[in-house]
Amino acid sequence: MSLSGTGALGRVVRSGLGRRRVQTVVIAVAAMMAVASAVVAGALMVAAAAPFDHAFAKQQGAHLTAQYDPAKASAATLAATGKQTGVTASAGPYPATTFRPVDRTGFPLPTLTLAGRSGPDADVDRVELKSGRWARKPGEIVLGASFEGPSAEIGSTLKASDTADAPALTVVGFAVSAGASADAWATPAQVHTLAALGSPVTLQMLYRFHSANTKEQILAGRAKLAASVEPGALLGTQSWLDTKRAADQGAAATVPFVMAFGVLGIVMSVIIVSSVISGAVGTSLRRIGILKAIGFTPREVVRAYVAQALIPAGAGIAAGVALGNLLAVPLLADTASVYGMASLSVAWWVDAVVPAAALLVVALAALVPALRAGRLHTVEALAVGRAPRTGRGQWAHRALGRLPLPRPVTYGLATPFTHPVRALALLLAVASGTVAATFAVGLTSSLSAVGASQDPESRAAVTVTTVGLDNIAPPPPPPVGDGATGSAPVRTSTTGTSRPKAADPAKVRAAVKSRAGLESYYGKLRTEVAVAGVSGPVRAELYEGDAASGSYDLLSGHWITGRGQVVVPARFLERTSTHVGDTVRVTYEKDSADLRIVGESFDTSGNDPAIHANIADFPSAEPSSFLVRVKPGVSADAFARELASVVRPLGGDATTAPPPDQKGTLLVMDAIAVLLTLMLLCVAGLGVLNSVVLDTRERVHDLGVCKAIGMSPRQTLSLVLASVTAIGALGGLLGVPAGCLLHRVVMPVMGHAVGTGMPPSILDVYGPVELLLLGLGGVVIAVLGALIPAGWAVRVRTATALRTE
Repeated sequence: MSLSGTGALGRVVRSGLGRRRVQTVVIAVAAMMAVASAVVAGALMVAAAAPFDHAFAKQQGAHLTAQYDPAKASAATLAATGKQTGVTASAGPYPATTFRPVDRTGFPLPTLTLAGRSGPDADVDRVELKSGRWARKPGEIVLGASFEGPSAEIGSTLKASDTADAPALTVVGFAVSAGASADAWATPAQVHTLAALGSPVTLQMLYRFHSANTKEQILAGRAKLAASVEPGALLGTQSWLDTKRAADQGAAATVPFVMAFGVLGIVMSVIIVSSVISGAVGTSLRRIGILKAIGFTPREVVRAYVAQALIPAGAGIAAGVALGNLLAVPLLADTASVYGMASLSVAWWVDAVVPAAALLVVALAALVPALRAGRLHTVEALAVGRAPRTGRGQWAHRALGRLPLPRPVTYGLATPFTHPVRALALLLAVASGTVAATFAVGLTSSLSAVGASQDPESRAAVTVTTVGLDNIAPPPPPPVGDGATGSAPVRTSTTGTSRPKAADPAKVRAAVKSRAGLESYYGKLRTEVAVAGVSGPVRAELYEGDAASGSYDLLSGHWITGRGQVVVPARFLERTSTHVGDTVRVTYEKDSADLRIVGESFDTSGNDPAIHANIADFPSAEPSSFLVRVKPGVSADAFARELASVVRPLGGDATTAPPPDQKGTLLVMDAIAVLLTLMLLCVAGLGVLNSVVLDTRERVHDLGVCKAIGMSPRQTLSLVLASVTAIGALGGLLGVPAGCLLHRVVMPVMGHAVGTGMPPSILDVYGPVELLLLGLGGVVIAVLGALIPAGWAVRVRTATALRTE
């Protein structure tokens, strides 16, 4: 009689799922976690690549934007550079300058790079008009799309500076440059008009190369350009790779660690699915024999056991897709703001490919033990039943029985040797959970260290400002993309336009120096500067005095020690194709200085990094705050109160509590890391639960015998828990170094994604106590996972256990 009908097979599958509810839940949760992580990682990778690439290709963006000194390179000479070998297209030269306009309320906008172009179309950098029209005559200007808003709209008027005789510029359009070649555009005549008012003019050239996919290829092209003109004529360059990274960074930094969790989830899913189906086969040999005896073919037996894995996995995968889409929402929202889009969502093919791949992985993981069931001979399966092979693990019982430990403990310690494959699966599950916990602890500690390293002012005991803290306007919103790259500067709000009068920095400095209890101090000015070759304003922090206590972590070189020096972040070096030891021209208002790069700072501020220089290089600059350290034993609160009583009448203020700098992205990353870790730990615990349930039910008759000869409930509990304790300790021993190694691999990748390296202070976050506790975490995972079946073993009645075969 053949029972190959779907109905009979379906009843077998449903029966198997009903009898193994624990294993069904384990498979579903493992699949859910793996799929959720994979969906988030896939969504972020798509968000980090497609928008910029499409916009850049459509506009034929410039691989390299170069600024030249018109006194050392003529227009004809620059036009000839576009015909060099390796250059596939060029545009320019365009006159360019930097200026800081003010809106109709008198509030200053950020410093802008203005390029003089007669139209948006060109062989390179086909600027896309989002609204309005192109500038046709002097007095008209086209702004980057990120500036469109209440303070700047079509028809509104900007003044070229805050001086009374500054020319007015009418906004006639808003545009997007995918390569971020400039922040605003006007006619060439308008650029020269601003130059006559004191803004220096450079010549801008835009290049596309045959090969420009790596930093080395860009540097090679730059070297050829520099060699083709007079020395010193090339003032600076901007690489499209840096612009792309700036556009992609919101999602790119999160992808590495989410992928790490996803890979761990997939590995655990394979381990657990294989273990569950293998256990189901091992404990159902008699059932398999009966199925074959009544007519089930080997293929149908294989299908039945694969289906018992695919059904709960399918439910878990569906839940994982939904969870992954929910987890991706805050990260994609951040990325959408970078690209200037209304919203981004998970790509449809990610939601299709990830579940399909997960089902395939589950099917393959279940197929190997299912094939074993299909190959079993009917008579052998009926004869062996569910009991393990006689004699397996006896050597372990004899060896461990000699230890000076209670017999229930040594019995439990020897239990894993009865089923070595199952014990290996249990070990891998515990080790994977420990890896996840270790990695998560390191990740969150590193993210906290990153936040602390980016706020060196918090090291000061007292902060003194030249403007009363109650009158300081809130900081502008974070940078918003121009619709393609996110590299344009931020629009400035029109609120709070009445700026309070600042105190005289010299008087505030004198008040600080006169206070008893002062140990050291330094002055600081946060401002914007123009750097030759870089479009748009560059954030700068200018220091007065000994600023070593307020220094940033360095990746190379040293902190500023005097005039003529500048410390820059890694992304600045890449953006300008410079190195430590090179010289850059920096302009603050009307002051320009050629500064030598002496250090590379660790800066995670994305596409808005800050350079650090000596305030003495810019005569018109004055510090806006003073960071004070007090002598040991001196109360910072009392020092601040006394100092505030002196500087407040001058217009300044002093406080011991500078406003904290909240890092929303770091908080989101921390939250996702914690959530994914908890899910992985749950999966590891469920994997332990599955193994212990199988062992306990398989040996229930032995437990009945032990109870009959006097084993107490406490001894029964210690027997079951001892069976997983050693494996938990070994899993912790293996998982902690693996988690540390994973942290060491992933953190630099995350740094590279945002254009920086990682200093030792960010990587060396594990302490001896933390490592010891994490190692013990393997034991905790194993014991917690075994508590439920251990409780069942304690509660089962002796007579019931003895009747079980």
